[in-house]
Amino acid sequence: MLRERFWDQYSLEELNHDEWEALCDGCGKCCLHKLEDEDTGEIYHTRVACKELDIKSGGCMHYEERLSRVPDCVQMTPELVRSVNWLHPSCAYRRVAEKRGLPDWHPLISGKAATSKTGRIKLKRLAISERVVPVDADWELLIVDITDL
Repeated sequence: MLRERFWDQYSLEELNHDEWEALCDGCGKCCLHKLEDEDTGEIYHTRVACKELDIKSGGCMHYEERLSRVPDCVQMTPELVRSVNWLHPSCAYRRVAEKRGLPDWHPLISGKAATSKTGRIKLKRLAISERVVPVDADWELLIVDITDL
């Protein structure tokens, strides 16, 4: 059950399960592996996507089982959204937490899932599945700037 304009009316903590899930536009950016500089704490995104991410659609292939299938998969929570520095600026969870509202292209605003497709198209061109990355790969060579996604 989705309440009218819930993203403008309620905090992340006040959202019901369906509202929480509806906020995600399926861009898949949070499913890119990240590297952290041990000295500075700065986070760098790589082009390597979780093995469970369907790069074409932007969705998790086994969403309900993701936490058991991928031990380091991160469960989004309001607390996490507010504490991490790696969520993309366009992330709806981040935007709601920062009281910035949703962009015009978000499916909850436009009413069309296809309007969030642009980010998925760019991700599809950029990302590679961790399934095809050699174990001994130099992940620093796979760092990308996702600000344009």
